[in-house]
Amino acid sequence: MYYFIGIKGTGMASLAAMLYDLGYEVCGSDLTKHFFTEDELVRRGIKIFPFDENNIKPEYTVIIGNAFLEDFPEVVQARKLCKCYRYHEFLGELMKGYTSVSVCGSHGKTTTTTIAKTVFSEFAPTGYLIGDGEGFLSQDARYLCVESCEFRRHFLAYHPEYAIITNIEIDHVDYFKDEQDYFDAYQEFVRNVSKAVFYYGDDAWCRKLVFSQEAFSFGLSKENDYYIEGLSSDTARSDFDLMFRGEKIAHYDVPFVGDHLMIDILGVLSLAHYMGFDPARVEEALNSYVGPKRRYVVEEYKDTVFVDDYAHHPTEVKVTIEASRKRFPDRKIIAVFKPHRASRVLYFADQFKDALMKADEIYLLDFTSIDDKQDGTDIDITYLADKIPGSKVLSEDEAGARILAKYKGECLVFMSSKDIYNIAEMVKELL
Repeated sequence: MYYFIGIKGTGMASLAAMLYDLGYEVCGSDLTKHFFTEDELVRRGIKIFPFDENNIKPEYTVIIGNAFLEDFPEVVQARKLCKCYRYHEFLGELMKGYTSVSVCGSHGKTTTTTIAKTVFSEFAPTGYLIGDGEGFLSQDARYLCVESCEFRRHFLAYHPEYAIITNIEIDHVDYFKDEQDYFDAYQEFVRNVSKAVFYYGDDAWCRKLVFSQEAFSFGLSKENDYYIEGLSSDTARSDFDLMFRGEKIAHYDVPFVGDHLMIDILGVLSLAHYMGFDPARVEEALNSYVGPKRRYVVEEYKDTVFVDDYAHHPTEVKVTIEASRKRFPDRKIIAVFKPHRASRVLYFADQFKDALMKADEIYLLDFTSIDDKQDGTDIDITYLADKIPGSKVLSEDEAGARILAKYKGECLVFMSSKDIYNIAEMVKELL
């Protein structure tokens, strides 16, 4: 029996689903409130218990979520009684049995990993672990596509054959000392890749990486090994030529729009070309693409647009608001943002201000989580609100939902890596 402490965590839920699909018995514990990541666990019938140290049995193999420190009661009990792994340690061991692809970077990991598993599945059985709670692994899997997070250097536990690096922009400022320290983690990770690395060449920090294996850059500029020409887009699709060092590789017509998605897709197309995948089949796979949960999910309800996105870094907030402005130019853009981690708010306050002020109206939700206790940063949402003229702090209840419901017919953009979707559902009920 595998027991997961914090089974509703993004990667934890995915890994639990994978082990279940391989035929193992799986259960775990977490908070009783609903998180979107638990949906796949519930669908599989995986039992989820409230946290209680008495849950732990000596016969269990325990996988500990990275948000839980060694003094957490279930962790203490598990260390006494069971064989234990941290999440990243166990995943690193699991990856050794497959031809693995790690997707890492400050932004775009989840979307790029989802694109990669969509393409690779066209050519051979493919397992995947994605940071939206989605995970799958079959006995006959050949490839394994893994979203690989730099959080506290945990991705150094992975030794993939291939890696895609989407960008390098400092985050997790509670742990990394500065931009150089953050970059150094990626440089260390690159040394773990055995065959080839594909990196975003328009990113200044990515260009500083030193490689001992094959490495290829991709991006929107022609200075990269892989780039695109003749890009034409409407509100729903894009078509373009994929180029490799001045030579046209293939023409693609795909359901992706926006520079940030073009960059994500380029990383996968570059690797697919290197692997020798037939471009026609790659295009066919991309046209069956279903996006990950909470990554720019759009729903029109009662003439009102609801956008749900995982954006929690100022660059992601900026891109999400700009994408909404481009897609819904005739509607007001109402930003509703719930930060994650006090240290991130403190470090990026000015950048969050600049990003959020691209919206017409700004509402901020307070932030609390198990992680905040680890930051040692004593601020709340008013710290950010005081920096943003015209912003308002919103209560995460029916009173707050009523304020948002008055924007009927406009575009409500909900952004957070936490459970902001609950207030969105309250707004829908009021509408």
